[in-house]
Amino acid sequence: MAADSHAPSSRGLLCNAGAGAAAGVIAATFVCPLDVIKTRFQVHGLPKLGSGSIKGSLIVGSLQEIVKKEGIRGMYRGLSPTVLALLPNWAVYFTIYEQLKSLLSSNDGTHQLSVGANMIAAAGAGAATTTATNPLWVVKTRFQTQGMRGGVIPYRSTLSALRRIAHEEGIRGLYSGLVPALAGISHVAIQFPTYEKIKRYLAAQNNTTPDTLSASDVALASSLSKVAASTMTYPHEVVRSRLQEQGLHSEKRYTGVMDCVKKVFQKEGVTGFYRGCATNLLRTTPAAVITFTSFEMIHRFLVTLYPPEPQPHPL
Repeated sequence: MAADSHAPSSRGLLCNAGAGAAAGVIAATFVCPLDVIKTRFQVHGLPKLGSGSIKGSLIVGSLQEIVKKEGIRGMYRGLSPTVLALLPNWAVYFTIYEQLKSLLSSNDGTHQLSVGANMIAAAGAGAATTTATNPLWVVKTRFQTQGMRGGVIPYRSTLSALRRIAHEEGIRGLYSGLVPALAGISHVAIQFPTYEKIKRYLAAQNNTTPDTLSASDVALASSLSKVAASTMTYPHEVVRSRLQEQGLHSEKRYTGVMDCVKKVFQKEGVTGFYRGCATNLLRTTPAAVITFTSFEMIHRFLVTLYPPEPQPHPL
C-alpha cells in the first residue's frame, strides 16, 4: 500500500477508506460465482454433476448445475452481505493498516518497516475487521449454501437473516466461525508483507518507488503474494465455512473448532482441508489483483483530488 512519510492526515484516511471500499466491492462482484462454488465445495464436498454437465470441468459443470437448478441468481447468492461486509472490511482494513504502518515505521528518516512490524500491522488490521464483520460473513455462507439445504426455509434478505440468526441462535450464531476466522489473520500477516517486499523489489528493478509502480507490476505483486498466502493458510477457511454453515435447522456435525478439525481429518484426511482450494485460487487471485490494483489506482486518483493537508512545522 502507499507508504506515507508521516502519519496519515484526515484526508489521507478518507482516501484509504474510499479506495479500499471501492476496490473490495469491484472485486467481490466480479468473482462472486466462484465464491459460491468454493463455499459449497468446502461445506458439502465435491458435487455429483448431472449428465448434461461438461465432463472434466468441475467448475464449469458446477456453474451449469447452479444455473439449471437456481437460475442466474444462484450464482450471486451471498453477494449482498458480501458487499455489505466488504465496504467496511476493506475501508477499515486499509485505514488501520496504514495507521499501524505509520506508527511502527522506523524513525531513521527512511520510514521503512521491518518484516515483523509489517506482519503486526497486517495482523492488527485483520483482527479488527474480522471481528467487526463476522456476522455478515456468516450470513453470506448461509446464503450461498441454502440452495443445497432441502426443507430449510431460506433467508429472505441480509437484514432478515441477521435478525433471524440473532433470535434463533443468539450472539454465538452471529459469531460462529470467528475463531478460525481470526486464525486466518495469519493469511494477511503473510500476504501483505510479501506484497510490500515484492513491490520494493520491482521498484528497485525499475529504478522507481513502490508508490509509482505500473498497474501491471502491482498486479504481479498482488497475485504472487495472494497465491503464497492462500496456499499456506487455506485449511482455516474450510473449518470456518463448515462452522458458519451449520445452524439450528441443520444437524450439528461439529461442536467447535477442534471437533471440526478432528472429524474432517478422520473422515477426509489432509485433502479434506483443501476442498475447493483450486477454485479458491481461481477466485482469490484475480480478486486480489483487482482489489490491490484498484486500490492503488483509485488511491492515487483521490490523493490528486484531495492532497494531504500540509503538516505544521515543529516549534
